[in-house]
Amino acid sequence: MTAASVLELIKEKNIEWVDFRFVDLSGKAHHVTLPASEVEEETFVNGVAFDGSSIPGFRGIEESDMVMMPDTESTFVDPFTAHPTLNVMCNIYTPDGDRYDRDPRSIAQKAEEYLKTTGIGTAAFFAPESEFFIFDDVRFESGMNKSYYEVDSEEAVWNTGRKEEGGNLAFKVRQKGGYVPVAPTDSQQDIRSEMCRLLIESGLRIERHHHEVATAGQAEINFRFDTLTKTADNLLKYKYIVQNTARQWGKIATFMPKPLFGDNGSGMHVHQSIFNGDSPLFYEKGAYANLSDLALYYIGGILHHAPALIALTNPSTNSFKRLVPGYEAPVNLVFSKGNRSASVRIPVAAVTPKGCRIEFRTPDSTANPYLAFAAMLLAGLDGIQNKIDPRKLGYGPLDKNIYELAPEELKEIRSVPGSLDEALDALEADSEFLTKSGVFSQDFIDNYVEFKRGEAKSVAIRVHPHEYSLYFDC
Repeated sequence: MTAASVLELIKEKNIEWVDFRFVDLSGKAHHVTLPASEVEEETFVNGVAFDGSSIPGFRGIEESDMVMMPDTESTFVDPFTAHPTLNVMCNIYTPDGDRYDRDPRSIAQKAEEYLKTTGIGTAAFFAPESEFFIFDDVRFESGMNKSYYEVDSEEAVWNTGRKEEGGNLAFKVRQKGGYVPVAPTDSQQDIRSEMCRLLIESGLRIERHHHEVATAGQAEINFRFDTLTKTADNLLKYKYIVQNTARQWGKIATFMPKPLFGDNGSGMHVHQSIFNGDSPLFYEKGAYANLSDLALYYIGGILHHAPALIALTNPSTNSFKRLVPGYEAPVNLVFSKGNRSASVRIPVAAVTPKGCRIEFRTPDSTANPYLAFAAMLLAGLDGIQNKIDPRKLGYGPLDKNIYELAPEELKEIRSVPGSLDEALDALEADSEFLTKSGVFSQDFIDNYVEFKRGEAKSVAIRVHPHEYSLYFDC
């Protein structure tokens, strides 16, 4: 789509406002809105100025001026605004016209460009399965003298005795009992369908939606794969529409990995593959899980660099409340066909050559998708370039239920880092696979680690409510 065609769309849809958006280091979207009458072809050449010093992790106040450069391929009409508004994703540039090396979206685009220069393939495709919870009420506070959170859902297992419904309506979702039940146990069919309707209108191809395993409204909506940057754009659109639809229905949607103790958390399993033109490169009929050697090397790169990768794919302290050994969490760094207890799974049901792919199950939706997808691609490419064979490094295949292995067998399996600080240590020790291509700069890595260590410290020094249960009477 050209700038001229965007302007034509503005006239056709009677657009009143144009919303220019970018993402920060954490993957959160920000926006500046212009009257449609002020948007001209030159806007797409000169960009839109903003203050970068007010965005955490970006620039200092002494060099705050930055420019959003609109991407005309990323437009969609906002389904929530009272005044017709067109949303446009942007890349970030310096006033001198250079790409800003801390801009996550530009990093994703550079990763796609790098893939083409390797001669390995022409496009990488990604499809995230981003789970979320829909709550009815959320309250939290963290202060000097008190700290608490409380969430509630009308379908939660803890509400079997609640009377406020005008007579309890029962059919609550049992703990770990929420996987695809029908109504009335699944009380959120209509809200998910409404989310899907709006996602389809915004340009996403929806494949399915369903209730997920946890009680209290855990859900999943799957949308069609696309190339790396487009999929990251689509994931931001997905989260925006899910959260705002929930708000319209008087509810709250969260992609936080572990909002509840004692039930399943929300992951973001990421399916990925590489094509050369129209030819899929991960498929070889008759091989293990029909995987080519190139695909196995890609898996080898993912698993070899996983401890460092996780600093980008699971970048919150809450991520490691989900990644706990001994529970149904993808903490074991092995691969397997169809085995959901492995961190890398190869789907084998109803898969065509073009549908042949690998699924990295460890990530969650606190990840900035531009950074996470780019890092996964670079790890996989490093595996291909260096022929990192996961079979020779003890990464599988392991077609057993890992949770039922004997302790001596488990000792042989490498696990993910146990905390955000450990993952950041791993990233500092193993970042060359990200920087050697120029996709990530060393300045970006250093700034990112410092930024995330600040988050980790802010949690570590605070008193946890459960510590009162453990230690107050000591």
